[in-house]
Amino acid sequence: MSATAVESRSARQSKVSRRALRWHPGERLGYAMVAPAVLVLLAITAYPLVVNINNSLRSYNLLYPTAGNPYVGLRNYRDVFRGVSLDVGLGTALWHTLGYALVSVAVEVALGLGIALLLDRPIRGRGIARTMILLPWAVPTVVAAIVWKTLLDQQTGGVDYFLGLVGLPHTQWLGASTLASWASILIADSWQTVPFVAIILLAGLQGIPRELYEAAEVDGASRWHVFTNITLPMLRPALLVVLVFRTLSAFLIFDIIYAMTQGGPGTATETVAFQNFGAIITNLDFGLGGAISVVMVIVALVIASVYRLTLKPAA
Repeated sequence: MSATAVESRSARQSKVSRRALRWHPGERLGYAMVAPAVLVLLAITAYPLVVNINNSLRSYNLLYPTAGNPYVGLRNYRDVFRGVSLDVGLGTALWHTLGYALVSVAVEVALGLGIALLLDRPIRGRGIARTMILLPWAVPTVVAAIVWKTLLDQQTGGVDYFLGLVGLPHTQWLGASTLASWASILIADSWQTVPFVAIILLAGLQGIPRELYEAAEVDGASRWHVFTNITLPMLRPALLVVLVFRTLSAFLIFDIIYAMTQGGPGTATETVAFQNFGAIITNLDFGLGGAISVVMVIVALVIASVYRLTLKPAA
């Protein structure tokens, strides 16, 4: 056998060996078990996504059935950012959405992490507390929004009554000012979603080896150093899950706003999802609504990618 043939055979064997290392049996089993769910998700989402992209490139309004749905290119996207047929331009709604997402995610993750750290300690009644904390998350979102709308009502709600008992001024939470309306939305949203954040982060805390904390205690490390050098780095996978889910959920927020403020006062609390609802359901404009949906998908993918790159666990 020639030297060239030997080298070629050796190279093929080396390539097969590297592929075998990459695709060990456990990894192949994992992909095989995930594949059915991936195929189902693709079957459910791929067709509507393609139809939606096609609608976004056409003039397609059910209020004018005789006009058909002619191809118009990127005109719908231009109209979206100019605010044509919308209460406000998509740029304004996008700023509302991103601003709320930034504030709400920061507040909810901070509160959830604090609760998770507390429930991770060997305190009395920890099991009952872990069960009870999930109750707000189990309440349907619209129901939670209506309950909080009632509680924050200046005339009949209990929040203003208790504020008066401690000498604080009465506040018209809904519809009077932009800041109060956003604060009301944040209160209702945080009440329901902080338990979800806390449970996910608690699961991450439970996976951190206790030997690391014992070694840090022996070395005399302070609680802050333990938190920043052991807890937070080891919580990266759980934090990634929480941040992606909560940011995308906050970016797509609609039901709480619809139930509590209807986008008011004026258009101060209108988000991108609220604009999409108005375009498709109210105006029956599937072309404009399709363009808004595509923009939402792109922004959501960008957000998820940024989190993935920023919080990627160390190899």
